[in-house]
Amino acid sequence: MKKLFFVLIILILSSSDMYSQCSMLSAIMESDQEFEAAKGLNRGIVYLMSIPYILVGLIIWKIYRTNKSSI
Repeated sequence: MKKLFFVLIILILSSSDMYSQCSMLSAIMESDQEFEAAKGLNRGIVYLMSIPYILVGLIIWKIYRTNKSSI
């Protein structure tokens, strides 16, 4: 279990920049030549996308810890 956790942490920390813009947003922002605004919107999208994954991960971890301690 510790090896799996360590591998997941390494994969998460070593990932490169994620780009999760929809095609319309990307086209609009690139056509205006405001790349800083596009970067800010992209960071906001990635931030909003990561919160549900973190919450689900915490819930699964809590369930795992509860079931492990009751055995």
